[in-house]
Amino acid sequence: MDKFPLTYNKAEVESQVAQILATNSTQISKKEALRLVLNCIDLTTLEGTDNPKKIEEVCRTARQFKNNGTDIPNVAAVCFYPVFVAQAKALLQGTGIKVAAVAGAFPSGQSPLDLRVAEVTYAVAQGADEIDMVISRGKYLENDYDFIHNEIKSIKKACGKAHLKVILETGELPNYQAIRHASELAINAGADFIKTSTGKIPGAATPEAFYVMLLSIKDHYQRTGEKIGIKPAGGIRTATEALKYVTLLEYVLGEAWMSNQYFRIGASSLAMNVLEQILTKE
Repeated sequence: MDKFPLTYNKAEVESQVAQILATNSTQISKKEALRLVLNCIDLTTLEGTDNPKKIEEVCRTARQFKNNGTDIPNVAAVCFYPVFVAQAKALLQGTGIKVAAVAGAFPSGQSPLDLRVAEVTYAVAQGADEIDMVISRGKYLENDYDFIHNEIKSIKKACGKAHLKVILETGELPNYQAIRHASELAINAGADFIKTSTGKIPGAATPEAFYVMLLSIKDHYQRTGEKIGIKPAGGIRTATEALKYVTLLEYVLGEAWMSNQYFRIGASSLAMNVLEQILTKE
């Protein structure tokens, strides 16, 4: 990836991504790449109509992928609102599947910080292994970067041993330079993962935003030796789309990031499409 100069010019970023996707493929086979995708999915439902029956159905789906064959993995995690965490933990006990919760006034972040921290504390007390929070984009757009740093730091502290994924909502940031800057803010404030989107706005995950975030992670790793995870989410519905993100991940960060320890994909309908592709791929 070093053949490309570091840039956040819109045309150059889009050209670089197009060139990588056109001329590169993963070093692993397509079937292995599809298994990786499946094993890195956070199977998600975040709707106002969610209820215990829906959560039970999603958890049943999550734990049954491996029943399709000895080489079929389960997903990495499920992701729900905090009120469903305890139920999900009980349903997934002993499976190795993590339970993530969106907390901290998801998806807007528009609540007082003490209330947002309290929601995170509640989710962790219910048993959440991972917390997906959103930054305050309004504060970011008025250049209150200290607020962004402090909110992430406060929520990270409330997470305790739970991993923190920080959602930038890249579709609401004005340009690629802002995505780079927000990535750096999140990483420096203690994010374990940086995540593209809530999935609640039209401009969700894009390969270009993901690429800029990958560059931020690579730069941080080269300076500090610390690995930060990454999660594209929102609008990724097919195996073909998901494989673009795997290609970019491997190209920029390499094999060391190609596991669910450092890579996740947030999705609701993607998993079944990937499973179908694995089962039909010769």
